[in-house]
Formats: sequence, C-alpha cells, structure tokens
Amino acid sequence: MTKRTAPFSPEVRERAVRMVRDHEGEHGSQWSAIQSIAAKIGCSGETLRNWVRQSERDQGVRPGQTTDERERIKALEREVRELRQANEILRKASAYFAMAELDRRSRP
Repeated sequence: MTKRTAPFSPEVRERAVRMVRDHEGEHGSQWSAIQSIAAKIGCSGETLRNWVRQSERDQGVRPGQTTDERERIKALEREVRELRQANEILRKASAYFAMAELDRRSRP
C-alpha cells in the first residue's frame, strides 16, 4: 500500500484555519468565511470545514477524537492487524509440524 502525500502542507492548513477564525466576524457565518478562504487557497469549502472542525476537536472546543488520539488508534489497529497475521502464521506452522510429528511416529 502506497502512502499518499497530502496536497496541502500542515502549515497551509494551520494558516487557513487561523484565517477562518480571524475573518469569521467579517462574514455572516462561519461557512461563508470558510467558502471565501477556501476559494483563495484553492481547496474545497468542505475540505477547509473539515480542517476547522478537527482543529476545534484538537483544542477541546468540539467533542470527538483529537488528531493525537486518531493517530494512536490507527497505530494500535495496525499493530493488532500485524499480530493477528503473525498469530495465523504461527498457528499454521504449529499444525504443519504437529502433522509432521504424527506422520513420523506412525511410520515404523
């Protein structure tokens, strides 16, 4: 599986979120501020809205998983997947060697 690089750097994301917060008062709603700034930086309004929401979760303003928690969960899920694969390999190897041992004992 290849890792995809994000088209926007973390610095651009942080700056865009900061711009939304700074210019929110100049617009009728947060969404209109998001749409205006998204057009300026070249991303969709929904993408910028997701960045703003994640930033709010990271700061504790909005309930949900923070970025650190999401990364930790992803790492733990990866570890569980690798351990299950290793366990399956060991289970198959154990069965193979058990059959080989039984076969060896049954021969005179």
